Amino acid sequence: MIKLKSVNEINAIRESCQFLAETHQAIEKLVEVGITTLELDSFARDFIVKRGGIPAFFDYMGYPASLCTSVNETVIHGIPSKRKLESGDIISLDLGIDYKGYFSDAAVTLPVGKISKEAETLIRITREALFLAIDQAVTGNRIHDISRAVYNHAKNENYGVVRDFCGHGVGFSIHESPQVPNYVGSGPNPRIKKGMVLAIEPMINLGVDEVRVLDDEWTVQTMDKKLSAHWEHTVAVFEDHTEILTL
Repeated sequence: MIKLKSVNEINAIRESCQFLAETHQAIEKLVEVGITTLELDSFARDFIVKRGGIPAFFDYMGYPASLCTSVNETVIHGIPSKRKLESGDIISLDLGIDYKGYFSDAAVTLPVGKISKEAETLIRITREALFLAIDQAVTGNRIHDISRAVYNHAKNENYGVVRDFCGHGVGFSIHESPQVPNYVGSGPNPRIKKGMVLAIEPMINLGVDEVRVLDDEWTVQTMDKKLSAHWEHTVAVFEDHTEILTL
């Protein structure tokens, strides 16, 4: 069931989202050659907890960290480790916060040192796909209008679009209905209504669509080991506009 939010509830979710945006900004300043993904995770956890929040991903369905750190061919759910970032890497940082019982979710993909032109373009196109999708997340449209915007923009560049994972509702918990795919399939296609809060998140691959889950049961990688990028914002739908809450 899709849970519509009142104005007061969206205000509370916005507070969580602003907290998340500030946390992302703080983490992004640390992304440089030589830092480990475990150090980024520790910083994120401490930053959130010291300010009265709860890392929403920690122990969610058994996930062992607060921050998802997905490097290069890892699409999503990369588990932080002692791996040091190297020049030329790209890293996706996906993070959620539970603040006073309201949930936020956002992701970015960042360069480490000097990256290839190919990687730069992938990051840019994936971010553009996110904002094109948000443009479609308005009252009266349908979920597949969001999906189509992502899919068309990625496929125009001959990129792969991840089908196995998708965006979702958010606010009262970290994952809610509806699902928000990045391609147009035969699944549910509900009308977008005032009061919806959605986490829209293109996951775009330099190569094929297909991905695989590693033996740790979390890490998702591209099947052909080519780069992947991931961008995500939490948005709230009003009668006459849609607001990006995690800017």
